[in-house]
Amino acid sequence: MNTHKRLFLGLLGASLLLVTLLAAGTWYLIFNPARSIAYQVILFTMVSLLVGVVFWAFGGLAGIVITLLAARTFEPLQGPMRVAVNLFFPVALALGRLLRIDPNRIKRSFIEVNNQLVQARHLKVQPKELLLLVPHCLQYSECPHKITVHVDNCRRCGRCCISKLLDLKDKYGFNMGLATGGTLARKYVREYHPRAIVAVACERDLASGILDSNPIPVLGVTNERPCGPCFNTCVSIPMVEGAIRYFCGLDKE
Repeated sequence: MNTHKRLFLGLLGASLLLVTLLAAGTWYLIFNPARSIAYQVILFTMVSLLVGVVFWAFGGLAGIVITLLAARTFEPLQGPMRVAVNLFFPVALALGRLLRIDPNRIKRSFIEVNNQLVQARHLKVQPKELLLLVPHCLQYSECPHKITVHVDNCRRCGRCCISKLLDLKDKYGFNMGLATGGTLARKYVREYHPRAIVAVACERDLASGILDSNPIPVLGVTNERPCGPCFNTCVSIPMVEGAIRYFCGLDKE
């Protein structure tokens, strides 16, 4: 397990520990004689729920580590793993900010963990069940052709990487959508009903998209930003193709 994955897992574990300490402090307040019985009952109910969530999430953290090490999925651990990630990812980000850790580093770490967890599922889908989601900023900024609604409007002039992505679409037969944001991305998901998604975006959008798409498995590929964010970005075509071939069961050919 490399350093990038350890960053997210370490912050996730620290977040769970922090919430555990909060629960312990609340437990102490419950038995403070100065508190009324009604107040103690309310606190006891709250802390009981919190402890249940924390124990469930600790099981999820253990499940993530076991899955990463074993490179295979353990179905009973899927629920706790989703709880650990969905509930405590924002806490991990907040803790990272307190420790002055670049949020993009944390999100890159999360994306790497997610990708390995997805690969551990050994899921194989038909190309028509696969959706490639890419951001509009991959398109050449001065291109006059609107492709956010119909990506096939692209003239494939080669000035941006959209043409190469469309070549992959022709080669493998998957669905493809170019999104200007989360709303349009969700529209494509509703339209195509994919069993798996390959998503290209910046760290922020990828992390939120992975969480929003749950339980649909998403392999994330971060874009490259030579001109800065959201402007004439690009992406590694071999990495995108590798993710597509993985979902289509072609990665060992």
